[in-house]
Amino acid sequence: MSQRRQISSLRAAAFAAVCALALNGCSADSMLGPSDGRHLAPLSPQLMSLIDQKGMTKESPILLRIYKEESELEVWKQTKSGQYELLKKYPICKWSGELGPKIREGDRQAPEGFYAIRPELMNPHSSYHLAFNLGYPNEFDRSHNRTGAHLMVHGDCSSRGCYAMTDAQISEIFALAREAFDGGQLAFQVQAFPFRMTAANMARHRNNPNLAFWKMLKEGSDHFEATRVEPKIDVCARRYIFNAVPNDPMKPFDPTKPCPAYHIQNDISVALQNRQNSDRNDITALVNNNLPAAPTRMNTDGGTHPAFNGQNPQADAADDDDVQPAAQPKKKQTTKKAAAPKQKTKEAKEPQQTRQTQQPVVPGSTPIRPANGGFNSFTQQ
Repeated sequence: MSQRRQISSLRAAAFAAVCALALNGCSADSMLGPSDGRHLAPLSPQLMSLIDQKGMTKESPILLRIYKEESELEVWKQTKSGQYELLKKYPICKWSGELGPKIREGDRQAPEGFYAIRPELMNPHSSYHLAFNLGYPNEFDRSHNRTGAHLMVHGDCSSRGCYAMTDAQISEIFALAREAFDGGQLAFQVQAFPFRMTAANMARHRNNPNLAFWKMLKEGSDHFEATRVEPKIDVCARRYIFNAVPNDPMKPFDPTKPCPAYHIQNDISVALQNRQNSDRNDITALVNNNLPAAPTRMNTDGGTHPAFNGQNPQADAADDDDVQPAAQPKKKQTTKKAAAPKQKTKEAKEPQQTRQTQQPVVPGSTPIRPANGGFNSFTQQ
């Protein structure tokens, strides 16, 4: 079979998987039905110019980093050197729950950890404009018997366990993912953190019961920061390990079994050790200097970026996002005037939301075209 026919087959299979899975996201989020083509919107000239300035191509791989406490989502893109550089920062409109991982269905927590987003997890028919499923629970989550499903990054600026963006923001992120898939990226990594994993933040949250888990997440963050390369994620002994190579290839990593003997490439190990030693010294100094400890609970439902101050993005007060919803009737529209335009309807449990306009995004910083051919999994034939 020629490469062209293989790519066509992959494209058709990926689109069929997208339609067939019918993922139910945040409140009856259907993937079925006709599409209005919003998922095929091209990258804007302004974003293409930024990509070009940083030496990237629109098809180069992407990586996302999410920070709850700062309410920011970052899109990183691979450079011609093979390393990732920051492309853009997006203010998060709304996330729900407390700082800390998602544990069980219905706890309203947005996930923390490392997730791989494949084309079939993208939802071009979302009732929240556009969305992608984080793939929770992953291997680590399942090894701890964590429950829940259908946790998304989506538009519509409202959240009940998901990370909610404006429609304009999710459209741009969706387009970046689409182009990366078309360039040959098989899955993009999402790194979801409670906060920026700095020495100061680790010192501030030293009394939090999630500290051991966050130290593990920081190790993964350090791997990326030290190398600017997407870390390879494995799970063994019910913990994440990063860039690990088993000494015996016949003894793979198993999420629930003890870790086999493994090693980390020497240059990565040295860079990581230097970074961790520096952070450890900084944390000790900050604690010794009586840096105030953060409260262990915020006692508020999630957070919103300051860019949205005064716009009051809401967390839906209904059941948690991760509960599999049954089909629900649409709300009946009431029109005050006969000539009033038809309004978009939501599911019965979803309160009306005021549409948010796109907020300014902050450029970051500099990119590789994948060697293998790609496919556009969202192009309908």
